[in-house]
Amino acid sequence: MSPNAVAPTRAQRLRNWAARETTGGALLIGAAFLALLWANSPWREAYQALSQTVVGPTSLGPLPIHLDLSLSTWAADGLLAIFFFVVGVELKQEFVAGSLRNPKEAGVPMIAAVGGMAIPALVYVGVVLALGDPGALHGWAIPSATDIAFAVGVLAIFGRGLPIAIRTFLLTLAVVDDLLAIIVIAIFYTSEINWLSLLGTLVAVALFAWHVRSRKPHWFLLLPLALIAWILMHESGVHATIAGVLLGFTVPALAVHGESSSRTHQYEHRIKPLSSGIALPVFAFFAAGVTLVGGDGPAAVIGQPVVAAITAGLILGKLIGVLGTTALITRITPLRLPDGIGVRDLLPVGFLAGIGFTVSLLISELSFGDSEHTDGAKIAILGASVLAAVLGAISLRWDARSARTSDMNLDGRADQIHGYIGDAEDRQSN
Repeated sequence: MSPNAVAPTRAQRLRNWAARETTGGALLIGAAFLALLWANSPWREAYQALSQTVVGPTSLGPLPIHLDLSLSTWAADGLLAIFFFVVGVELKQEFVAGSLRNPKEAGVPMIAAVGGMAIPALVYVGVVLALGDPGALHGWAIPSATDIAFAVGVLAIFGRGLPIAIRTFLLTLAVVDDLLAIIVIAIFYTSEINWLSLLGTLVAVALFAWHVRSRKPHWFLLLPLALIAWILMHESGVHATIAGVLLGFTVPALAVHGESSSRTHQYEHRIKPLSSGIALPVFAFFAAGVTLVGGDGPAAVIGQPVVAAITAGLILGKLIGVLGTTALITRITPLRLPDGIGVRDLLPVGFLAGIGFTVSLLISELSFGDSEHTDGAKIAILGASVLAAVLGAISLRWDARSARTSDMNLDGRADQIHGYIGDAEDRQSN
């Protein structure tokens, strides 16, 4: 630290810690593990009672609203909106000034993301039909999702020493994956639409967009506008988290009014600690608490076709989708992998893409109305995500220890390496 540098306060150190990728992944795992322990302990009824506790108003003045929700629903619909706001901000930054700005450079990971969503869905459908459970077909999108925080967190821990381009590739793939998942939720998991409420949402988002682009946007105006947009989106019948994405998209991704950095960077820096440190762990705590004791026992849940379908989709489907699509595209088109990345690097990337977790848990709750399928789906998501993380970690260490050539992407030019995973954190710690 330089002599003139100002030491960070305790609150700043806490925010920096919560925003770290490794912290987000650890908190997610810890919250899910705690929920599983509690839900299968002698005090499991207390966990269920807490999850089903209803809070919230039924009216806003003379206007009727339906915000008398259980705590688990508040976590899925409310807290996840914060996470999706951060996703929207990241997407805006990547599309305007980041890795998605140049389609030629982003082409391979973008197409790999499409393959990494389509193949797992096909694997899921094939398995549930082969095992004779067509009633579970509505969950086809569950294994299509990738958890950005979890996947990038594993890469940050076990991918140290690998070219930073691998992180950019995974992040681009996961961001496009999230965008497609958002579209899937909006189109396929919305029943009836209240068009008046949806129009009101768009008006609130437009006002938010106008003010967030002003010279000095104020939080005491932005927060009420965001809350109104979320309430109206919830009332419209479209999943309320979509409001977070729309609001995130409105934040300017280029510096305006003489500012030194873009507002997407500023808002991500402010909101990400809240998202990764509170919103995602609390959602995981309420979503992952599946009770396996009592009833027919864990064997009955684990033996469901939906469990095999999700596990196969997340582990095999993602790996085949990412690797197969990339191999095909780089063989038949002029597109190539970025400098520093070889085909072998996509083995750990394919495994990490199989960490569904957050968005997969959300889609599982939207897919099934019965607890039988939902419990099986959640167990499969948790188990497959942990297995994918372990396989990803092992393959990352193997990849990092293996010798690398000067032209990993085989484009006929020497690779230009712009940094290695772990360098930034090492500099910060020093």
